[in-house]
Amino acid sequence: MKTKMWTVDKSVGNLVTYPQITQAAEMLKQNEVVALPTETVYGLGGNAESDDAVEKIFSAKGRPGDNPLIIHIADEKQLEGFVAEVPEQARKLMKAFWPGPLTLVLEKKEGRLSELATAGLATVAVRMPDHPVALAVIEATGLPIAAPSANLSGRPSPTTARHVADDLEGRIAGIVDGGPTGVGVESTVVDCTAEVPVILRPGGVTREQLEEVVGEVSADPALADPEQAPKSPGMKYRHYAPNAPLYLVDGNAAEIQELVNEKRAQGLKVGVMTTEENAGRYKADSIFACGRRSEPESVAENLYDTLRAFNESSVDIIFGEVFEETGVGAAIMNRLTKASGFPVIGREGRM
Repeated sequence: MKTKMWTVDKSVGNLVTYPQITQAAEMLKQNEVVALPTETVYGLGGNAESDDAVEKIFSAKGRPGDNPLIIHIADEKQLEGFVAEVPEQARKLMKAFWPGPLTLVLEKKEGRLSELATAGLATVAVRMPDHPVALAVIEATGLPIAAPSANLSGRPSPTTARHVADDLEGRIAGIVDGGPTGVGVESTVVDCTAEVPVILRPGGVTREQLEEVVGEVSADPALADPEQAPKSPGMKYRHYAPNAPLYLVDGNAAEIQELVNEKRAQGLKVGVMTTEENAGRYKADSIFACGRRSEPESVAENLYDTLRAFNESSVDIIFGEVFEETGVGAAIMNRLTKASGFPVIGREGRM
């Protein structure tokens, strides 16, 4: 399959009629899959009403079909076609954070969406992305668009069109290049079907921000206990992983350097994932700073790009620093823990 690439300047007015947008929308209406930029990561879009389109999403990603997809909309009126009820707390969150990096899990109205898109569940996860290109494409289709991250399953999520092409060139119909994304980690997922909203996946909207709007918010126990099955799209399997094994270390730079020295003495090429404040403290084969520790938003923005950078360096093992799990740090650590798949060194003992 030849993958079409469109470049779109997101600052252009009246994007809905932009030729590249209308071409991408036409492909989506024909049940092809097209990668779209959002404010979080690039999404792999397909017609959420079509089994054929949803099957193509799963096939392109190599993603298990029992993992539900997030449905993307451009207008709240679209909810009427596939959502049974919108609780008051959900309305408040929509008003505060839509368009934006917040996904809400709501009761599904039967008959409209592909059962494959919702994995046969009685609920549906939906959001309105805060990116003019994504909104224009969705509006031009007139359809709800199912869109997981536009990467091969298990790999770091894509924050540029080049990342998408690296993973999916020849596997999908098209890629809309709207430039690099902003937030860098996926949306926060909140279950609004319970009396108290439940965070199923931390992301670009923090728990603290949610509680300012609706009061008490709880967290899915699976976030703290990997033995429990998570309920959120994109959280059931290992994700975000670079090619080399990643070990997180709850320790200072000297302790991490000791681990680096041990592995290099064994003949391994070692990488260190750090921050700008600490990058000069290490001696390793590859050292990448993912942002500034003093500005965790910069870490979130550069996280996946940094994980992918290690693939270019051909290291055998990576040691990474940990972050405070407050604010967006909760999302950062959630993604790093999923990318690692190992106990944190310093909390569960040494290697």
